[in-house]
Order: sequence, then C-alpha cells, then structure tokens
Amino acid sequence: MPSPIEAAFAAVLAAAGLGHLDVLHLTGEAPAHGIKATAGRVDVRSVVDDFDPKLRIIWQETLNLPVFSLPPHARVFTRERWTGAPLAAGWRDGERLVLWTAAPLGEQGYERYPYLIQALGALGAQPLAEARHLWFFFDSSYRLRADPEFLAKRWRAGGAAALHIAAWHYWEPDPQRDQYLRALIEACHRNAILVYAWIEFPHVSEQFWQDHPEWREKTGTLQDAHLDWRKLMNLLNPDCAAAIARGLDALVARFDWDGVNLGELYFESLEGAASPARFTPFSDDVRAAFQREQKVDPIGLFEAKNAKKMRSFLEFRAALAHRLQVEWLDRLVALKAQEPHLDLVLTHIDDRFDTTMRDKLGADAARLLPEAEKRDVTFLVEDPATVWHLGPERYAEIARRYQPLTKRPELLAIDLNIVERYQDVYPTKQQTGLELFQLVHRAAGAFPRVALYFENSIATHDWPWLAAAAASPESLKTGENRIEIASKRPISLRWNGCALVNGKPWAAGDEEHVLLPVGQAVVERCEGPARRVLRDFNGVLHSVELRDAELVIEYESQSRALAEIGGTVHRLPEGRRTVRLPAH
Repeated sequence: MPSPIEAAFAAVLAAAGLGHLDVLHLTGEAPAHGIKATAGRVDVRSVVDDFDPKLRIIWQETLNLPVFSLPPHARVFTRERWTGAPLAAGWRDGERLVLWTAAPLGEQGYERYPYLIQALGALGAQPLAEARHLWFFFDSSYRLRADPEFLAKRWRAGGAAALHIAAWHYWEPDPQRDQYLRALIEACHRNAILVYAWIEFPHVSEQFWQDHPEWREKTGTLQDAHLDWRKLMNLLNPDCAAAIARGLDALVARFDWDGVNLGELYFESLEGAASPARFTPFSDDVRAAFQREQKVDPIGLFEAKNAKKMRSFLEFRAALAHRLQVEWLDRLVALKAQEPHLDLVLTHIDDRFDTTMRDKLGADAARLLPEAEKRDVTFLVEDPATVWHLGPERYAEIARRYQPLTKRPELLAIDLNIVERYQDVYPTKQQTGLELFQLVHRAAGAFPRVALYFENSIATHDWPWLAAAAASPESLKTGENRIEIASKRPISLRWNGCALVNGKPWAAGDEEHVLLPVGQAVVERCEGPARRVLRDFNGVLHSVELRDAELVIEYESQSRALAEIGGTVHRLPEGRRTVRLPAH
C-alpha cells in the first residue's frame, strides 16, 4: 500500500504524462544519498523557484525545517526566499531520476512545490503520451507583436486542436487588423489547428457600442451596462438584433473560419440582484415586456415593499436568456447550412455545480443543453469564478451533474480559466505547474473536450507539459520496444524510428512521434525507415495506411479535418469518412 506521499507523487507524475519513468522521491534527511540535516533550522513559508524566480510562491502554513546539506552533484531548484536554504533538488542516477524535497508534497501534491515536473524535465525527463485535442481561447489585444507562425507552433506542440479567437476585435472591417487575422488563421491551418470565431453577445464590439448608444443595455440603476470588459447591447430590441445579425453574417463570410463559438449569452452579474448597479437587463424593451406579463415595472423590485416579487423577475430573466440563446443558435445553424464545415459551440457558465448562477446570470443549463444537442452544438461548460479555489477533483463532480441532462455526452466540454483568482489560494495566485497539470489532467479524464482560457495566461515553462497532462489515456503499459495504450481521443506518442501499430507499418507522425488511432493500440519497433508520411492530422484518426503512392485515411471530425502531407495541408470534409490522398 503506497504512503500518502507516494500516492500524491504518483498522481503528479500521471498528470504530466511521466508515470512510466523510474523516479525516486526522497523527503527530508537521506544519509545514504548524501542528504544530511545540519544544526540550523529555518521557518519556511515564502519560497523562490528557479523556473520563475519572480513568482510569489507562498505555503499555506509555515513549516520549521532543518537546513539540509546536499551532495555536490545535486541541482537545487527551490529555496527558502530569505535564507536561500535548499528545499527541492535533483540529479540523475543512471536511468533513475532522483528528486528530493525538504518537506512532504502535501495531500494534493502541489501545495508546496509547483515546479517539480519542470525539475524532472531539467534532469532529462520527457512526456511519453501527449494530447492533440485541446482548445485555447485567444485575444489578439494581448498579442499585437507576436509572430503568428511562432504562436501556432507553440500551440500545436501544447496539444492545441483549435483556437477560439476573440472576433469582436474584427467585427468592423479594418485592413490592418484583417490582414493580421488572416495571417494568424493561415498559420494555424499550416500547423493543423482549426480556428473558431468567438463571439460574446450581448457584447458586440467597441465600435458598435460607440455607434449605437440608443441600443445599449441598462443596469438596475438605468446606467449603460458597461460591466467589467463587456459592453452589453439590448438584444431584445428588433433593430439592434437585426443589425447584429447582419454583422455576424459579414464576419463569418470575411474570414476562413472553421467554426463559431457563441459565448456567455446571458446577463450580469456575479453579485445578482443584491447589486442593482451591476444587475441587468433593464432596457426599455425588457421593462415593457415584464410589465406586460407581471403588471409591474422591474425597476421597482429593488424597493423593500416589492422585494418579494423579485423571484418573478429572476424567472422572467432566465426565460429571456434562454429565448435569446435559442434564437442565436438558430442563426448559427442557418450559417452552417450555407457552410457545412462550420462547427458550432455554445460556451455556458456552469449552474449545476454552483447553483447560484441561475439567479445571478439567468443561466439555465438543464433547459438549454437539449436545445444545443438537437442542433449538434458542443456545450462548453465554463468553470465559474466562484469555485476556482477548489481542487482538481471538482471536474469529476461537475461532469457527474451534467450526465443526467444529456443524451449525447460526446458533445460536452469543459472550459478552464487559467487566471489570477480572487480567493485566498496556495501556493500561487494563478494556476501553474503541478496545480495546472492536475487541473487539466482531471478535466480531461472527466470531459471529452477541454478548453483553456487563455493561451496568453499560460506560463512559458508550463507549455511543454500541457499536452501530456491532457493526454489522460485509459491505459498505458510500457515494455522493451513495445507500448500498449488505449485512448478515446487523439494521442501523440513519443517514438523514434520505424513503428508497427497493431501489427501494421504506421504512416502517421513525425521523426519523434507517432499519431495513434483512437481505441487500443500496440506500438512495436520494426526495421527500416519510419516512412511517416501523414506528418500531422487534426481529426479523430481511426486508421491510416500507405498504399504505394496513396495514403488512405479513415477519420471523423466535427469540422473539416486538416492533414499535413509533404508540407502541404489538405482540408478534408467534416463527418466520418475514408479519403485517399497522394502520399507526396
């Protein structure tokens, strides 16, 4: 029976795709390995790590620890901030990696040492299995000077299958901005990454807000609804809705999109009716509609004498949000009828784990999810800010609460917000290192698809391990010149040279990896050249076979699939298909 420390460390390794490695973890004094406690002691709470020396790393509880002396070949990764006392170090011992920590890892495995996986990487460890199904959100306002090709290569190496681009920046045509977006889309397609237009109704664009003050949504104090970064428009107004519909048609036609993501179409705010200045919607159209139904102006509901009637407005508000969501979903379905390759996504705040969201935002997943499924729309559940301080185990519980609502669980997805949290959290304010990998690993085990908000918030030293954290194979067994693996999703397996997959020569992958089909795969070494012709593939691969000068690919994809062969990217139709392509 493994100790709690061993179990925590095993979970850490599994979360970063390193469960196959021979790693010896030492804690505290280990004289046989040259680690001795000196007479000195130190109170440890604030620590500094080589992988991000400027990052504030704070332990939840102060520990009084010995000051240890280490063998000269040990590389120190983590120190107490003020004294420099070593807290984590490592070295190689033949094929074994030795990792030492002055204190136990903690129950979750990440409470004290965020960058142990990076430490193993510095000692030569590499992930074995990596995902190729992640989605990332992208806002170009954070990336004005970044090279699209550089970014696309980083994203794909990090497991990206699709990028969801903040399309409100491109709502109105602009030659310079449009040129940048086209270059970004082309770079993504060259690197087998699909690109979705991410829209955030009732927010439309900065220019739309400036041009149409008459259509601005109102708060409970009848001020214009500029809340956080979003500037909300009145979708109930028919003229406003018609103008937005024309703009959406133009936006979709102007760029080579692979899909559209309708995000967060509901009302503000996280404080609910308790904060009228942030509570919406109170435009004239909404107030008139509620008065026709309930014979009372909703503005009056904030008065003490009418407070009991607020429940009727909360129900009206949730019903209105649902009506608008369905109307705009149908608008997207009409666009898909013209462009069948467009994949459709609905990003919706979770209100099943945090049940307060329905009253705060008007969100009602139980009512909306069947509508999304009928339209073949992926339902992307957004992890609400109110639970960001909870541990990775919450994703299994969130998934459990959505299972009874769906007849098509393959269309469920989860959206992780990798940002600074407003709660007291340890050891870092924003998820990074081991905590991030555990979050991604658990989410990938609970949901068919994982999205991360957003690509710019992920630290440079986290990128090399994200895809491994998301791989989450159902089983993985390594042997001499042989690996057995089972996965429900696309997997890239580290493998040099010729490969047989399920007994057949395998033609998918690059010099260092094989792209595996979903399901069971036995990978074995073989003689001769690798001959991996299908260098990258974006869809769900079922089989690939090289027949003379022809490549036969069986796959499925919600949107079109991207196949790179000989430096050329082929765009393949959506659905489940078998295609034949030239092998050169």
